[in-house]
Amino acid sequence: MLRAFLNRYPRLKSLARTLSRPVRRSGVSANYVAVDASTVASVGRDLERAWQDESIPLQQRALVESQLQAYRRGEAIPVFDTLINALLRLPPPMRTTLLEIGCSSGHYAEALAARGLDVCYHGCDYSEAFIEMARRCNPTLSFDVMDATRLGYDNEQFDIAVSGCCLLHILDYPAAIAETARVAKHYAVFHRTPVFHRSPTRHFTKQAYGVKTIELHFNEQELVRLFAEYRLQVVDILTIEAEWRDADAFAMKTYVCRKVSA
Repeated sequence: MLRAFLNRYPRLKSLARTLSRPVRRSGVSANYVAVDASTVASVGRDLERAWQDESIPLQQRALVESQLQAYRRGEAIPVFDTLINALLRLPPPMRTTLLEIGCSSGHYAEALAARGLDVCYHGCDYSEAFIEMARRCNPTLSFDVMDATRLGYDNEQFDIAVSGCCLLHILDYPAAIAETARVAKHYAVFHRTPVFHRSPTRHFTKQAYGVKTIELHFNEQELVRLFAEYRLQVVDILTIEAEWRDADAFAMKTYVCRKVSA
């Protein structure tokens, strides 16, 4: 399957031959190390371009190609189903145009199409390599290179803005929330967001696809208050997975927020 995909894109095939950081056998994410609060800013600056590494898109796409094929066969993929179920609960007139922030290769657009969701999809990501791949994989859709904390779109340009599993990698997450709220007309969705129920927001470094990155696990109350600060009212919460970790309830959740008038 991967070989067939690479044969369609010679440049990516060439990149695959030169990859020097293979995915660790323990999974996509490994080697979590807590970051001391006094060094968060400096560590964040050092790793702020991590997800722009050109080795990541090919490795991630190999994973999602398998998931997409299974999804098209009708199999359940929780991360796809969660977002789609969240969108299906929204009134159809309010989900005509959708922006995915942190779209990677645009695979969620393909998942939406597999389930027949009729939305005008637009994607953006701060990685040029991911956007190049997104345009190759989805040539009829529109993609831009954009920073989630400084989006170049108009106010309320999209009916729905989806922060697609990128907030946890953004040190200035209040700015990313503010921008998501600004470009959303009706709803903002924060998909695949890791939260603790009682612990404060915590920062970690980890290996993602063999690249050292930073990841945040949020305090849920702080996050909900931030949503409210930017006129986002939580109307639905979907839990993808949950466990007991470090004497606290930890979960990966998707938050659906309605844009509230000023």
